[in-house]
Amino acid sequence: MQLQDGLSAGEDGEGMDNYEIVALPKDKWKGTPIMMVTRNDSYYDLQIDPLGYDGCSIKLVRKKAETEIVHTPEEYDFPDKLYADHWENAEAYGVVSDTGEMMACIEVCPEEWSNRLMVTELWVHDSLQGKGIGKRLMDKAKEIAAAQKRRALILETQSCNTKAIGFYLHQGFELIGFDKCCYTNRDIERREVRINLGYFFDMKGRWE
Repeated sequence: MQLQDGLSAGEDGEGMDNYEIVALPKDKWKGTPIMMVTRNDSYYDLQIDPLGYDGCSIKLVRKKAETEIVHTPEEYDFPDKLYADHWENAEAYGVVSDTGEMMACIEVCPEEWSNRLMVTELWVHDSLQGKGIGKRLMDKAKEIAAAQKRRALILETQSCNTKAIGFYLHQGFELIGFDKCCYTNRDIERREVRINLGYFFDMKGRWE
């Protein structure tokens, strides 16, 4: 699952209250395509020394890309869609235009065995970028997680999506892991390593 949004780290925006965040019920919005396009001029290079008896060292170093890194839905067999079958208990919220078109969305799904809430989709249309919509959607996800007493909110992004990573860090997320062969056996070389980020509600484990 590709989680992408193209948001900027300091997305505070103006006029953010002019756009209502509404529920996107499954019976109406299931299967709605999310046409995500990301553009980044940098990436995080994953540098790993081989693991040995004494341990190893791991670095994520941000580097300038020689050319703009662009990913479009056409690269994949199909675009992301709301309420994919494998997210059985997902719920989604977003912004809908006067003509009924989805302009932004966030989808979350509980990971019951770990008592965490996953952000499975986050997208904001280009026309709404910089208006604080991404922050409001993430605040909605945090509100849901807190109400369900989840111990963390988690998500997946990619090492080439530095704009999204900057946004998530600005929202209080931190690195919780990575997978250097999630998509292919050449993810490091392709500059598309899966990066896992988490937002913790209580580090003392009160909500275990």
